This record gives sequence, structure tokens and C-alpha cells, in this order.
Amino acid sequence: MKVVLFCGGQGTRLRDYSDQIPKPMVPIGYRPVLWHVMKYYARFGYKDFILCLGYKADVIKNYFLNYDESVSNDFVFENGGKDIKLLHSDIDDWRITFVDTGLTANIAERLVAVKPHLEGEEVFLANYSDGLTDCPLPNLVEAHNESGAVASFLCIKPYHSFHVVDVAADEGKVTKIQDTTSADFWVNGGYFVLSQKIFDYIGEGEELVNEPFQKLIADSKLRAHKYTGFWGCMDTYKEKQMLDDLYDTGEAPWMGK
Repeated sequence: MKVVLFCGGQGTRLRDYSDQIPKPMVPIGYRPVLWHVMKYYARFGYKDFILCLGYKADVIKNYFLNYDESVSNDFVFENGGKDIKLLHSDIDDWRITFVDTGLTANIAERLVAVKPHLEGEEVFLANYSDGLTDCPLPNLVEAHNESGAVASFLCIKPYHSFHVVDVAADEGKVTKIQDTTSADFWVNGGYFVLSQKIFDYIGEGEELVNEPFQKLIADSKLRAHKYTGFWGCMDTYKEKQMLDDLYDTGEAPWMGK
């Protein structure tokens, strides 16, 4: 089963990085967040990746073209460095397809652009390249396959507190206010499981979670997998610091045991 990762974003809310590198290349520890997402999938046996590139695509390409296994693996150094024997390897059994899907394309447009690379894949995985979780992936895939849905995604409770306000039409009267962390409020956490039929629901210029998903809802073909375990993304510098702190503990939830 192939994994499509959307890597074209600029990460404009990560100003310290976005001028030099694309958002998926912002580091957590020794490796970029994109690597951590890929490592998560590889842990469950999904190692055939399609990267939908856009902003600063060359940075992502060059990272893997010049990948240094010794950075995150034990090795034996001999003969003054002439011989390096790796004791472990990260990506020797990964297959990565790099596809330039445009600078301004939205998620659905990037997905359509890589459709030729998904031929023969009745079901495939897809995700943003900046969100991490410890969700047992086989559970999500199994639930999707049993449901008959065209698309499934991870549904998580927001870990930041927001106040959702209902306002009446007359003179701005507030009718309800709720804290998102305590209310029955769920948001899209990515980690999509998609069937080939998803392409039948995508019109020209449409964004995946807008028009196509609305059509799926009308056909009762969209499924959410509620998950209350760890989920975190790297939208802001504060969120990057949170992920860095978790990684520094040596027990980052997304890394597994």
C-alpha cells in the first residue's frame, strides 16, 4: 500500500525556517519532520512513498539524494573513516517517488497530479507532512476496509483551547460559547485512507476536505476514526518546541517502542 505525502507547503507561520527550507524539512532532533512522518508509516510496513513536492522541492530532493545514515544510526568507524559499517539503517528498504506538483496547488490538485503513480492501488494512504501521532495505523486501515467508505481520516480533539462562539443573526447576540477541549468537538487530523474512487469526487480546482468531502458525506462514504491518544502538528514555532521537547525525552510517542 503506497503512502502519498503532501510536501508543498511553505510553513509561513514558521518564519525562522520558511525562507530557507520548506515546512516538511523543519527539524525535530536530527531529522526533519517529514522523516518522522515517514518513519511512522515504515514502522507499520508501509515503505513505498510518493512525495507531492512544491515550495523549495530541491531541498527535499537533495536531502534524500545526500542522505547520511550515520546521523541517526550506530556505526563502526575504521581505517580513519575510509570504512564505515552501519549497525542499523533507516531507509535502505524505502522506495520514494518525487513528484513536483506545483507551487500553488491545493491538496486535491496535488493528489490528482500523482494519480498515475497510484495505478493498481485499490486503497492507499495519504497525509500531511507535519502531523505526528501514536495511533495504531493497522486499526485505522482495518476500520476503513470494513466500513465500505471511500475516504477515512483520523479525527482528534484539539489540544489547544479555543472558545467556539455561536452568534445570533440579530445584533451579535451570543447564544452559546464552548471550550473546544472540553466540548464534544473534533477536528481533522489527517492520516487519510483513500480508495481509488476518491478521484471520482474531485472536481477541477476543488480542495480535498471541502467539496469532495461534502459529496462523500452526501453519499455516506466518508468515515472519521476518533482517536484520543497523542497527536501533534508543527504549524507554529511553539508547536515545534513542544515536539522538540518530547523528542528530547527519548520517548517521543510517534517513534514507538
